[in-house]
Amino acid sequence: MDVRKPGMAQSPQPAEADGQSLERPAKGGIPEAVRVHLGAELRAVYACIVAEDQPPALLDLIARLTHASAGRGDAAYAAFSADLLTALPGLRAFALSLAINPAMADDLVQETLLRAWQNRHRFEPGSNLMAWLCTILRNHFYTECRKRKREVEDADGAMAAQVAAPASQEASSDLKRVWQHLGKLPPSQREALILVAAQGMTYEAAAELIGCQVGTMKSRVSRARSSLVGFLGMEVRPKAPLGQIAADSLEPAAMQVGLGA
Repeated sequence: MDVRKPGMAQSPQPAEADGQSLERPAKGGIPEAVRVHLGAELRAVYACIVAEDQPPALLDLIARLTHASAGRGDAAYAAFSADLLTALPGLRAFALSLAINPAMADDLVQETLLRAWQNRHRFEPGSNLMAWLCTILRNHFYTECRKRKREVEDADGAMAAQVAAPASQEASSDLKRVWQHLGKLPPSQREALILVAAQGMTYEAAAELIGCQVGTMKSRVSRARSSLVGFLGMEVRPKAPLGQIAADSLEPAAMQVGLGA
């Protein structure tokens, strides 16, 4: 979910050309090469989810909401429903990053669409619709979590396995593994990592969306990244002495970063 361009993942920032920078450990002890590779994997996973066909039930819901207000002759209703349809892929991807379970994610999106439609008079045209929708969705998600008095967490990755790039034939086994292990993270860490590492949002923008301090956002992303690196068994395997590895030698299938079994 990119709150600036619904359904579109932001282009990754280019890695530093200096070979030393790719081997220099970043904050938290994770080498920059690992961070770059992990970020690329997360963006690829997110892109697969956004690109898949949307559930017919959600598309039908938007169509029914639009039809119900068609007789009022208000162009604003049609415009709002069209904006909801545009936002749907990114909104569902954000729901999956929180819930992991696809059925639960679709329920979250359905409830969000209904609440958004009922409260559309509160939305200011021209402002950030995706941010507004995501706020509604995550508030509902955590309310449900509190009702259950537990935090939704997929400890063994079984739920995540159902939605790892489900409709994309191009999805590699590595991408599927990344998504499965994402399911092991607490939702608060998972959403932070998706927003910052997969969507390319700044810490400040992500913190504003979630409603936390910037320092809290940085801490969640750091913990999530470290945990995911451990889950994936990622490690640096230098092919040359440190400081002599060129940035363009880091290729997805033969990087100094290895994905362990």
